[in-house]
Amino acid sequence: MIYSVTGTVVDFDRSMVAVETGGIAFHCLTSLATAQKCAAVGSKVTLFTYLNVREDAMELFGFHDKSELQCFKMLITVNGVGPKMALAILSELSADKVALSIAAGDYKALTKASGVGAKIAQRIVMELKGKVGSVFGTAETGEMLSAVSSVAEKSNTAEAVAALEMLGYSQSEASVAVSRLDSSLSVEEMIKQALKQLSNKV
Repeated sequence: MIYSVTGTVVDFDRSMVAVETGGIAFHCLTSLATAQKCAAVGSKVTLFTYLNVREDAMELFGFHDKSELQCFKMLITVNGVGPKMALAILSELSADKVALSIAAGDYKALTKASGVGAKIAQRIVMELKGKVGSVFGTAETGEMLSAVSSVAEKSNTAEAVAALEMLGYSQSEASVAVSRLDSSLSVEEMIKQALKQLSNKV
């Protein structure tokens, strides 16, 4: 297993970065986010890698940070999600946003990725909802995942999330905003305060 590749970028496009080290250039399939961070021929980079071995080919996948690699590895454990689909998801959403969408049960956010339909998105949420907390180890993300997961269990917060969705926010965006509020607030006050949070991000 190749843990990482460190070297000089010699070529790149929206889905690939070629990194030369020791006279050998490694062709790494990447998410759009990683490709954009490496978008300068001659720059020095380190990509954390995953080697996918098939009967007819070996493919090396490269990621700019470990959280994106961990998310990729988590996604491909789902039946029907291959490496290319996992890359498509990570090209549309950051690793943290994938985790928050899964924790909030927001499968619709995942369908924004090319080739991801509602059925497979629902399967991803169903199979990974209980696993995202252990995969994403940063304290900030872990706390947010816990808070988002608890939102659906409280009737007033669930109502506030539903109202925010009707106003055009995604379930995960609404859940994150509401999870930061005092659960004893009225639904109306939750909506007002959540809207202030969300409008400040625009």
